[in-house]
Amino acid sequence: MVQYQRLIKKGEKLRVTVEEDGSGATALLLSLFSRYKSPVWVNYFSKLFYAFSRILVVSFGVYHEFNDGIIPLFITSQHFNKKVVFVIVEYHSWWVMKYGDIVSQLSDYPPVDFNGDNRTHCFKESIVGLMIHDELTVDPSLMFGNKTILDFRNVLDRAYWPRIRGLIQDEAANKTGKRFQELGLKKPKLVILSRNGSREVLNENLLVGLAEEIGFFVEVLRPDKTTELAKIYRCLNSSDVMIGVHGAAMTHLLFLKPRTVFIQIIPIGTEWAAETYYGEPAKKLRLKYIGYKIKPDESSLYDEYGKDDPIIRDPKSFTRKGWDYTKKMYLERQNVKLDLKRFRKPLSCAYDFSTKRIGPVYRSY
Repeated sequence: MVQYQRLIKKGEKLRVTVEEDGSGATALLLSLFSRYKSPVWVNYFSKLFYAFSRILVVSFGVYHEFNDGIIPLFITSQHFNKKVVFVIVEYHSWWVMKYGDIVSQLSDYPPVDFNGDNRTHCFKESIVGLMIHDELTVDPSLMFGNKTILDFRNVLDRAYWPRIRGLIQDEAANKTGKRFQELGLKKPKLVILSRNGSREVLNENLLVGLAEEIGFFVEVLRPDKTTELAKIYRCLNSSDVMIGVHGAAMTHLLFLKPRTVFIQIIPIGTEWAAETYYGEPAKKLRLKYIGYKIKPDESSLYDEYGKDDPIIRDPKSFTRKGWDYTKKMYLERQNVKLDLKRFRKPLSCAYDFSTKRIGPVYRSY
């Protein structure tokens, strides 16, 4: 018997019920590299389940990996209490290695490579595809048990803490990692997510000096594609303030604890994307969000085009031309040189908020 059921407006969930074989598990057939749904063909022969889905593959990156993969995986599967098998249409070993700690918190079973596994698997039911609610968030009104994005963050916490404990033990054995403990005991910790190439803070060293002058312990984090996620999680989970220029790396706001301050530096021409993709999700995660919209003369484009060019004077007239124009001009060609006198205000607000929250003595791992 095959049943089709449309459950939510965004995306489509196909439920296929087959003869139960006693395993008690559900099969979730998915692509972790696309948020776009297309027709799914299902053939049912006795206990043999087969499905194939044509998908549109999007570019990889931490934002898409979480927004279009990991969070929808949580949304679609969490109510099974780990009694679910993930059957991955486009199986990539690097993805399984990178996100295996999280996947193990959602399933008691190893993922199955749909195209590479020739075994016959029998399940009592299957779900084809993933559900997405919104950008980097979980809508409790659509969830079993009214789960929220905070419940997803608890999954991250359980996933990464075993590795973090191991890192702490290694540091203790090697007598490393003391600097933060000694110098930052009573100071709020500020992490700057550094960029290179585009949307780079050109006077980052002066920003560090200003933050230290205000009273922060400052750590500059420069993650790359090979940086272990547990290490990034540890750094941000122990911070009180995170600063970064709008971009995919802001996805790491998911690693911040509630009531942490998140300051997003917003280059010209990126206001809508910055607020939609990161500002609003930050509020739902109960972060203290501060959006710092730079002035035209804080942008490298100002020196290149001048104050009277529409690119500077009226960015909306340019962004209306489409995403390709926006990306090439405002994302790929723009850097930031902060007006530190102006930026002192949000930094000072973040410091005051943090010191009130953490109290007179601050301890962190």
